[in-house]
Amino acid sequence: MSRCLPLLLSALLLLAPGATLAQDAGDPEVAALRASFEYGKYAEVMDRAASRIDRGGLDEDDLAELHKLAGLAAFNLGRTDDARRHLRALLRLDPDFSLDPFVVPPPAVAFFDTLKEDMDTELDFLRQERRLRQEREKAEAERRERERLEAEVQRRRAEELASQVTVRTVEKRNFLVNFVPFGAGQFQQGRTSLGIVFAATEGVLAVTSIISFFAYEGLFEERTIDLDNVLDPDGRASVTVRYIPTSRARQRDAWQLLKLSSAAGFYAIYAVGVVDALFHHEDQVVRSTVEPRAEQPAEPLPRSTSARATAPKTYTRVGIYPTSGGLGAGLTLSF
Repeated sequence: MSRCLPLLLSALLLLAPGATLAQDAGDPEVAALRASFEYGKYAEVMDRAASRIDRGGLDEDDLAELHKLAGLAAFNLGRTDDARRHLRALLRLDPDFSLDPFVVPPPAVAFFDTLKEDMDTELDFLRQERRLRQEREKAEAERRERERLEAEVQRRRAEELASQVTVRTVEKRNFLVNFVPFGAGQFQQGRTSLGIVFAATEGVLAVTSIISFFAYEGLFEERTIDLDNVLDPDGRASVTVRYIPTSRARQRDAWQLLKLSSAAGFYAIYAVGVVDALFHHEDQVVRSTVEPRAEQPAEPLPRSTSARATAPKTYTRVGIYPTSGGLGAGLTLSF
């Protein structure tokens, strides 16, 4: 009965030759061993898998695949000790590994599940260790990514600083401007909002005072009075009198009060503005601004020696030659 079991397992595997026992691995020898396993060459798979494992240089996925192939091949050959050894090694690599029941025969799946139950305590420890390792690897990857991003930010900042220039502007301020009304001192100091307040307030008070002055002056009337018995040849004289009629007394008092109060208010606000401007006065202010560096125009390249040597030259030659009637002169130009 024990001899028929491997034959039965081989027949079940041959019924599904297209089934894949694991994902494609990177090592070509692993793919060749998988094909040999599917064709039932279990002894060859065991020997070659063990040899390849001993040579080393495999990643974790290929190593787990080789242990799985060797363990199932040993189980199919009835070599349970070798099967148990390889499958235990597989579980130590991947504590949560499970065989596909649609590909692997039920006896092999049951044998593998029994091994998992026997190694339950060890597998729990391996799972915790694997989880801690993954967390450490994740933290390390995040740290490297953080360092990469910081280095990229520093590089970009260095490039920005290299492409910028700091411009310092020195502004000299006139001390006498602080005594000019309508917030001139505040405007010179760049305190525009307060300057607008002083300018508007003083402007309203000045206009009010001017209007009150003309309204008050408009209340006056002129009247000419004739005088008798004066030291005049005619014995008569006249005097022009300027006065405000008694009927306009209330208007006079109101306009006079408004004129004086607005003038007093104007000078009071003016004094406050002057004191404030003097308190904040600075003879000069230095401002720094960062501006992009202007691209310098490329300097014209000097003409090379060879270019100058090959430049065209002009030759002039004057000659005298005999003719049939005497002598002749000629001028020759060469370019």
